[in-house]
Amino acid sequence: MSEGAVISPRAAFADLRARMGEAIIGQERVIERLLVALLADGNVLVEGLPGVAKTRAVKALARNLEAAFRRIQFTPDLLPADVVGSDIYEAATGKFRFEPGPVFGSIVLVDEINRAPAKVQSALLEAMEERQVTVGGTTHALPPLFMVMATQNPIEQEGTYPLPEAQLDRFLMKVSVDYPPDADERAILRLVRGEEQARHGGGAAAPPPIPQQAVFDARAELSRLTVVEAIEDYIVALVCATRAPAALDRELGTWIEVGASPRATIALDRAARAHAWLAGQPQVTPDNVRAVAPDVLRHRLILSYEASAERVSADAAVERLLSLVAVA
Repeated sequence: MSEGAVISPRAAFADLRARMGEAIIGQERVIERLLVALLADGNVLVEGLPGVAKTRAVKALARNLEAAFRRIQFTPDLLPADVVGSDIYEAATGKFRFEPGPVFGSIVLVDEINRAPAKVQSALLEAMEERQVTVGGTTHALPPLFMVMATQNPIEQEGTYPLPEAQLDRFLMKVSVDYPPDADERAILRLVRGEEQARHGGGAAAPPPIPQQAVFDARAELSRLTVVEAIEDYIVALVCATRAPAALDRELGTWIEVGASPRATIALDRAARAHAWLAGQPQVTPDNVRAVAPDVLRHRLILSYEASAERVSADAAVERLLSLVAVA
């Protein structure tokens, strides 16, 4: 793509996907989910073991997009003002001036979000839901393109603060990142080795970033994508089934203690439309809904003690749910 060239939103996202694929090997599903979240104008929580390219994936998206990138490393001693900003008194003018915090970016990477206490995590709630922050009684709007991408490690519990359900519900999707396939390990080695050589030897110039307008144009096309009544009924049936799972299956009823909120219905619709748009489809199909359902629902279900005792995961509960709920 030459600088200044005008391209279609679909071509822009195909280009963005290809660029991210060159930087992240073996995580095609993660790339697709990040693009779905970007298209659906939602926030995403990325969970995975150390070293599986969680941060790298987010940085690859930001690097190839015309967007202000901000990174916040959450730690136990962080304060809310370190995230949203604070009012600073200027002696010369005798007035307070608002100094924006790092949350005032377009792509905001919150690394290890569960390392900070609840008061810091809650500082993100207003930003994630209403795209604004309030400091000292004054509300400050965030950029038109705003997206929080948070990471967390599922195996380290010492010194962590689990996210409350209210904050988890603000994430459009929770994406689980696993180890890449064995066949891709050698390609990863060569990729990193090539990056080291490029840093020491110059290398080719990076292509121009994809303009923000392409994202806004794609979202406009997404809003016009056809969703027939049968698909709407299917989405509603899936979410409502999480609230009364015993009506579908006795064992599922013992697994799910608390179901998903209406925010899950909205998220499932938006994510399914984004998934269909990325695939070039003129309308949403049940396959699109099923493809994104685990990412939309896994962090919104509260499992019972029985499920924990039987080592049943939220993904297993969603898989059972999808097998039981049929398209009308």
